[in-house]
Amino acid sequence: MSIDQREFRNALGKFATGITVVTAKDTNGGLIGVTINSFASVSLEPPMVLFSLKNESPLCDIFATTDNFNIGILSSEQQDLSNLFAGPTDNKFDQVDWSKGKNGVPVLAGTLANLECKRAAAYLGGDHTIFVGEVTTLHQSDQEDALLYFKGGYKTL
Repeated sequence: MSIDQREFRNALGKFATGITVVTAKDTNGGLIGVTINSFASVSLEPPMVLFSLKNESPLCDIFATTDNFNIGILSSEQQDLSNLFAGPTDNKFDQVDWSKGKNGVPVLAGTLANLECKRAAAYLGGDHTIFVGEVTTLHQSDQEDALLYFKGGYKTL
């Protein structure tokens, strides 16, 4: 039995997901970031998380070779940030507030939480690569309202 891709996407769209921006540095020290909603916890001991990225993305090779990345969990007020990092805009980091994390990778301002990670593994999963990171530093805010993605659009709690 073959499953229609559009039907599969529609079914998955009925599962509300949080939205994150994953940041890293390329081999030349350039800053990269991408909006991701395929994010999940993996383990409490050690603390580990994962995200996935399309294999055809030019960022896939960067995440496969970088030692560190950070995951910013977006607040309900950060839809513009999500859109910025989802698109092909140049100089994205010139347009946002950020600071350098302990691991040298950008930490975006205003996120609900930011997880500084050391890359632990990468696995092929169909047309995506699954990146697993061990959380080395954690930052949290007092904000409580998350930005969500549901049925092809943004939602908030």
